Amino acid sequence: MRSKTDNGNGRPRTEKQGVFDVAVVGGGVVGCAVARKFVLEGAKVILLEKGSDILSGASKANSAILHTGFDAPPNSLELQCVQAGYKEYLEIFKDFNLPLLKTSAFVVAWNDQQLAHLSEIKSQAHQNNVMDVDVIDREILLKMEPHLSNAALGAVTVPGEFVIDPWSSPLAYLTQAVLNGAEVRFEYDVSSGQFDGDGWLLKSDTQADVSARFVINCAGLYGDYLDQALLGQSEFLIKPRKGQFIVYDKAASSLLTSIILPVPSERTKGIVLTRTIFGNLLVGPTAEEQDERGIASVSHCELEKLKTAGEAIVPSLKDIPVIATYAGLRPACESKDYRVFEYQEKNWITAGAIRSTGLTSSLGLASYIFKQYSKMAKPLISLATIKTPKMPNLSEYEPRDWTQPGYGEIVCHCEMVTKREIDNAISSVLPARDLSGLKRRTRATMGRCQSFYCAARLAELTKNKFVNGPIVEIKGDANE
Repeated sequence: MRSKTDNGNGRPRTEKQGVFDVAVVGGGVVGCAVARKFVLEGAKVILLEKGSDILSGASKANSAILHTGFDAPPNSLELQCVQAGYKEYLEIFKDFNLPLLKTSAFVVAWNDQQLAHLSEIKSQAHQNNVMDVDVIDREILLKMEPHLSNAALGAVTVPGEFVIDPWSSPLAYLTQAVLNGAEVRFEYDVSSGQFDGDGWLLKSDTQADVSARFVINCAGLYGDYLDQALLGQSEFLIKPRKGQFIVYDKAASSLLTSIILPVPSERTKGIVLTRTIFGNLLVGPTAEEQDERGIASVSHCELEKLKTAGEAIVPSLKDIPVIATYAGLRPACESKDYRVFEYQEKNWITAGAIRSTGLTSSLGLASYIFKQYSKMAKPLISLATIKTPKMPNLSEYEPRDWTQPGYGEIVCHCEMVTKREIDNAISSVLPARDLSGLKRRTRATMGRCQSFYCAARLAELTKNKFVNGPIVEIKGDANE
């Protein structure tokens, strides 16, 4: 169905106008990475997101750790994708102006049973080809992290675990996709569809139909529902797992230099203490099973448990206020494995149950999915020239916009967000469409006062500037 004629930018023309090569369903971190990969490989791509913005589901709430894969199941797809994604992020983050905080990590033992398990963690890391992992005793650990509780007995050191920006990274991936020709539709809930043997007609109750030869299901918490609705079957069942977090004021970040990880259990990786790229200190997540897929609420009881656990690990946290709490849902399922399925007879690939390592693995998973796609579809011609966006820096550890002249005014004083940053977020390639999107793009309202002082000014600046109703299409032109 595809002509080999090049359109001047490395992209082959298609015979059917208005038909996409690939429809990506879901605008979480995996969907954004998949859209980017396919566009760069020459596909005509549309991304369909049921929310009003990207990262409106599971991807919006995570610990933002760039994982090495030291503790991933050996020989698993998760390990393969995590390590490929880790490698690619380190190759591209500077091109996008994305931040990287080289923290390292310690897996800390707090009792004799955990201490005995450290050698197994080291062995698994070496089996996973993460060779710089080693066991250290409590004296070395407490010398490197003097604010840790003296109850620590020892640790495994993981030098390659880092912290990144959890929101700007997927925004960069999809922005690049749009700049190079992708289209995006928000508030597009795929309600049904038909496959005619050559391609799909995807339907929404509120927007126009979409025609695509191939569908990639990256629908996260609703991935099994989408498979069931359009394929008539789902080979996995999402069982949402809620994680609650608490965020300490920025003074807490001076108490740690590394990510503090627990010795994991069969059920969960446990509670983590880590600095964030934004200068705070994060404690979480919990691991709570629930049936509800659309609501992630916080509870006083669980937050108090987190606070108690965090302060037992770093006692000085007792003197520092908690400034924010939040919760997210992970798309867990009946198996701990990534659930990736290829349906060649239906031109369909599903990426399901991509849980806590999805931020790191998304780039590697996108490459894996494209490889599987290439076995089922006709060859594409990758782009000859590629546009790469420079993302606004939100890292506390790099120069922010307020340090540069001409920023206008400081709108959010807690996070030092400028009027120029607000204006740019509203007028960008993928603009903020509501306050939640603006918060993720700028950090406005996310500081110590939690919007008490800046809310009125933000309302003035954004009056009549947010999109009302769905954006039917956000288009990029690879030949601009």
